[in-house]
Amino acid sequence: MDIGGFFNTLLWPIKWVIEAILVAFHTLWTAIGLDPDAGLTWVLSIVGLVLVVRAALIPIFVRQIKSQRRMLEVAPQLKKIQDKYKGKKDQFSREAMSRETMELYKRTGTNPLSSCLPLLLQMPIFFGLFSVLSNAQHVNADGSRNPGVGLLTPELSESFGTSSLFGIAPLHLAISTADGNVAVIVIAVIMVILMTGSQFITQLQIMSKNQSAEMKASPMYRQQRVLLYLLPLVFAFSGFTFPLGVMFYWLVSNFWTMGQQFLVIRNMPTPGSEAALAREARLAKRQQRKGIVEETPDGGTLMVEEPKKPQRQQPVGKNRSKKKKK
Repeated sequence: MDIGGFFNTLLWPIKWVIEAILVAFHTLWTAIGLDPDAGLTWVLSIVGLVLVVRAALIPIFVRQIKSQRRMLEVAPQLKKIQDKYKGKKDQFSREAMSRETMELYKRTGTNPLSSCLPLLLQMPIFFGLFSVLSNAQHVNADGSRNPGVGLLTPELSESFGTSSLFGIAPLHLAISTADGNVAVIVIAVIMVILMTGSQFITQLQIMSKNQSAEMKASPMYRQQRVLLYLLPLVFAFSGFTFPLGVMFYWLVSNFWTMGQQFLVIRNMPTPGSEAALAREARLAKRQQRKGIVEETPDGGTLMVEEPKKPQRQQPVGKNRSKKKKK
């Protein structure tokens, strides 16, 4: 079985969609006056691809948030199961714990892998864009270039495959294939640093602000701490092997994730977390501006609607006053 052929067949519809979006944005940027063969034009087309893909994944992200909330709710029950079989290493106990855990997930409709779903759904996009770039920069024996699988014509394929950022950093090159091109190496290193920093900030704000006390005591929290320091190694590897065009996709996607996570933590924080307490404090201050807050005997607060100002009596003219008397 030809693994490469099977992989290409699997990626064919994804590559077709990628090319359609890239060509659509490339046409847009060209129409407003950008150079059609410039690396910046193709980078902006890749940015447009990110925006379309991430916008399409918003419903998946919402489902992920809901699933994470349910995971938080079942955390105490999950801990009971783990405590029940703590210290038991025999095969029967491990199978029983696994069975009870899966039954709990099924009964509550939770999925521990849901947090990875948006990233897993994007992986085919990464490989599809990598394949499109590789195909575009391939030169045949007669000097011609292969067209894409969809809207990427031979002319556009050659434009994409030969485009360079600032005219010195070809988008199809990576550090591993740069052949001493300092510009490619420097840009790739800068992007790795930005990718690592944005991912670190995203993960750190989740762990420090959006975790309840129960969640911080769970094994899942320890796994997140490991990922916090493991992901930089992943980005270092990707920065060495992936071409600049694919790395631009990843970088912009990371920035989207960071901004999206900031909005979620600010407006829909996990109950009992530091972010939830901060949101309650903001809402209380907002309510204080609109009305009066009184302290209740049990130490809580009670909103009392601010008394409405009486309507000003409009002056009545002499003629209108006489008519009323009649």
